[in-house]
Amino acid sequence: MSLSLNRCNGLRECELNTQGLAPKDPCFGTYKYYTTNYICIPAGLDVFYLFLQFHFFIISFSVVTCHGGYSYLKCENGKIQINTANYGRTDKIICSEGRPSEQLQNTNCYSPNALAPVSKSCNGLESCEVFATHTVFTDPCFGIYKYLAISYFCLPPGVREYLLPDLLNDGTVIRIHSANYGRTDSSTCCTGRPASQLAKTDCYALNSQTVVTSGCEGKNSCSILASNSVFSDPCVGTFKYLYISYSCVSKCKCDCTEQ
Repeated sequence: MSLSLNRCNGLRECELNTQGLAPKDPCFGTYKYYTTNYICIPAGLDVFYLFLQFHFFIISFSVVTCHGGYSYLKCENGKIQINTANYGRTDKIICSEGRPSEQLQNTNCYSPNALAPVSKSCNGLESCEVFATHTVFTDPCFGIYKYLAISYFCLPPGVREYLLPDLLNDGTVIRIHSANYGRTDSSTCCTGRPASQLAKTDCYALNSQTVVTSGCEGKNSCSILASNSVFSDPCVGTFKYLYISYSCVSKCKCDCTEQ
């Protein structure tokens, strides 16, 4: 872990040589791999995160829960801060036991709204539970057996109270997490529509994220017209809707100081 910190913290990109990462071989004869969690922070917040790095020992945790189960997150000493979250499937091994191969084939399955509900349920708490089901996250890949993967870290006690008052007092602005103009299920915006206009559920406008981010990111409020004239028509004949996942974040003043 210390090598990752020393080699990568504060940079836009970095590379790690896995040779010699561990002082000894943890499992002789087994082919091993290296995983690490990281977050990308706005350049203006580097003072705050450098303070955390040098004054606190922050550990990142990962939790994986198969569909239908509950993810339980807990901080023994501090408050939860969600790093990443995805409900879907990114490999064929996790949560695969007893499942037919056709339910494991799609490893490019991402729920566009996963981060928002997990953050809302857990950020700032000492513990929380999140239900791994498509009723919470929608179904990003029908027919694929999914799981909920969450990474988070624990903010030390007092960090929010001592370091963030200026950030919290200035109001909040919009941060866009994901957006899509199209259709990903047959039940949303379906009232009064014939089945033929709801059947295609893999409809994505490629410019959705760019358009919504350009119109809303960093603002207190915004409005986006859900129309072909704005996003183009990604699937002719299908009745489309605009889905946006966003959160309200504190404005950055970048003058955090130790107290």
